[in-house]
Amino acid sequence: MPPPTGAPQQPEHSEQSSGDKSAANNPVNVGQDFMPRKLQTPIDQMTRPTAGKRSYTKTNRKRGRYIQARPARGRPKDVAFDATLRAAAPFQLSRDRTDRALAVEKQDIHDKVRVRRASNLILFVVDASWSMAAAERMEATKGAIMSLLLDAYQRRDQVGLVVFQKEEARLVLPPTSSVELAKKALADVPVGGKTPLSAGLYLAFRVLTQQTRLHPEIMPLMILLTDGAGNVSMSDLPAQDEAHRIAKMIMEEGIRSVVINMEHASFDRGLAQGLAVELNGPCYALHELKADTLYQTVKDELRFA
Repeated sequence: MPPPTGAPQQPEHSEQSSGDKSAANNPVNVGQDFMPRKLQTPIDQMTRPTAGKRSYTKTNRKRGRYIQARPARGRPKDVAFDATLRAAAPFQLSRDRTDRALAVEKQDIHDKVRVRRASNLILFVVDASWSMAAAERMEATKGAIMSLLLDAYQRRDQVGLVVFQKEEARLVLPPTSSVELAKKALADVPVGGKTPLSAGLYLAFRVLTQQTRLHPEIMPLMILLTDGAGNVSMSDLPAQDEAHRIAKMIMEEGIRSVVINMEHASFDRGLAQGLAVELNGPCYALHELKADTLYQTVKDELRFA
């Protein structure tokens, strides 16, 4: 799906682009990692054709834990004999049971609903433009990614990182469960510059849709860290309108999202919350961001969403 149409224009400016430009492109250290708890996610309602590793998801394969039954639509694929017999039992007196102990008809047949484990793909999308909290935000995000990777290494989850700053968005860490690869990619991510929010969202959209088409069993989750104040457009649309349009694309693709509002409480204009509405996801405000706080927020969302 192409980005919003229109001829490129000069980037819009906002008060966020002002400040000490000498601080732009300064590298930020990786925050301290920690022993993670296991991810516990609810049963995914999308039926997936292949097995995963971590979170429970419905599957149309004949392997997996049988949790319930439903009426068969068309040709039965995995007959639930217990549910089929229960459906037929009330009608035995009115049916012809000649030469058979139990009269079962087509409308009685139920299929099994099974669940298997599916892997998670957690894509962090981080605003690395210049702001008072930019270095703290990036350091905490790096620490959270490293912590998730410690768990992902054994459980085959994947974690990725998109960073947007200046005029562009970059896939700094492609989806991976390799701890060593992540350390190398995260080491030198800088902060500074303008805020191409829509470019970051569009790159995240491309990464997540590509991964879900290549690996249908993956359960994607986008974690967006921003104050919501974009000031660089990819088209002739105003920056905020363009970002909201791409956010709606992400929502319509069925990608779950969480927005973490990085604006200071005293200056909050509600822009991050507005973006969360378009994404149809929750918006959290973390005034004292720590790596383990961000990590636990992600874990809670995976558990209860």
